[in-house]
Amino acid sequence: METLEKKASYEAGLTDYVDREKSAVALLGSVGRLMFEHGVELVFFRNHLLDINTSEVIKLFNYAETVVNKPVDIATTAVLAHALLEMDLAPSKIDIGRLSHEYKESGGSSPVDFLRNQLKNFIGQDKHTFKPQDVVLYGFGRIGRIAARELIKQAGKGQQLRLRAIVLRSLNDAEIVKRAALLRNDSVHGAFKGTVVEDLQNQALVINGQRVQLIAAANPEDIDYTAYGIHDAMVIDNTGVFKDRTALSRHLKSKGVKHVLLTAPGKEVPNIVYGINHKDLDLDNERIFSAASCTTNAIAPILKVVEDNLGIEKGHIETVHAYTNDQNLLDNYHKGARRGRSAAINMVITTTGAGSAVSKAIPSLKDKLTANAVRVPTPNGSLAIMSLTVKKDVTRDAMNQMIRDAALNGELVNQIHYQVDPELVSSDIIGDTCCSVFDSNATIASNDKRNVVLYTWYDNEFGYTKQVIRLAKHIAKVRRLVYY
Repeated sequence: METLEKKASYEAGLTDYVDREKSAVALLGSVGRLMFEHGVELVFFRNHLLDINTSEVIKLFNYAETVVNKPVDIATTAVLAHALLEMDLAPSKIDIGRLSHEYKESGGSSPVDFLRNQLKNFIGQDKHTFKPQDVVLYGFGRIGRIAARELIKQAGKGQQLRLRAIVLRSLNDAEIVKRAALLRNDSVHGAFKGTVVEDLQNQALVINGQRVQLIAAANPEDIDYTAYGIHDAMVIDNTGVFKDRTALSRHLKSKGVKHVLLTAPGKEVPNIVYGINHKDLDLDNERIFSAASCTTNAIAPILKVVEDNLGIEKGHIETVHAYTNDQNLLDNYHKGARRGRSAAINMVITTTGAGSAVSKAIPSLKDKLTANAVRVPTPNGSLAIMSLTVKKDVTRDAMNQMIRDAALNGELVNQIHYQVDPELVSSDIIGDTCCSVFDSNATIASNDKRNVVLYTWYDNEFGYTKQVIRLAKHIAKVRRLVYY
């Protein structure tokens, strides 16, 4: 009898999982059609649904139950997603997880009637239109290549940013072939899920059918982008060479450039952490912007939550950072202290400006934070440890709940990923779309309730690049309607 019961339980569990897989397939089919036929991107409680498999979809529904505390049925969600295909929706970003939960709470009226009521302001293509922004990547290193992958992936109807050109120092056939290979293959982020074809005759790359012009230039001001059909472009400078207003203004002397966005901390220009201070920008008069640093983007969302809820008296931030191209592979001369020692076999104490830089996004933290960094022998994936003295009493559980609420509701849902995995390590956060992956299990609160230690992970390449692209869309005013 026991054996029969176990068999029945096994068969029942397998049948249930297969049914869920079928619903996941249906859901993903609607996700793809909505994106590429209607310019409507579906997410599930902040998590992306494009380019994932059925098992990952099912895992997200488990996440909805255990972390978000809003269990929803995958079959019902698939039905709602399919119903969206029949609606004349404007380009938008819609959280199907939120919609599914609200539908469940509504008592189960007609899916179409429910959606038409909830999304009444989204219906009608003429309600929200914009012209896609041309983008030029100035430099094609780690951040440049990840940005290229993301920009290409987001192409389709309702496209916001379109990659038109990549600027390199030099250009010949061998260089084009090598650059294409680096885009196809990545030791950290894996192979590019698409096609990259070298057009040597026209000095271009055709990436997923999109022609991207390659341009050689020694100086930013030497380029005439209009000669390539590029107008009012945003130049995303990821070279690390031009960092102040005078140097970055050289891009604006080129024909066809409207805005400049630096992927590093900038001097004399607005330093922006998207989600924190992007709404303060003077978009009508300012043309040069900085997306700050990867570390600043990682710590600012957490510090914002703590400052707003408790107030921060003082603190120290220590970053355990993956090594970068700035360091030496083997011991050799470097103008910076310790960075000349081999990055592959040493932990290297170095400086970070993130402690002071964060006050540009959160002015109330000026002169309250110190910071330092330790570079470690990992190629990507970093950790910020924030030791803070707060102005109000707080327990460990209350602190975690505060961050959890911010990660699931409000202005920082794209910035903070609230993690509950007790086995979380650095390789687990590679490819995370959030710039700050909060490790709830690592939180420490002292007995006096005024001192806390918070740990937040970050993919210092991909998570940061997502922030750069979010900021670029905001600056260019190519913003879709959002139901989040």
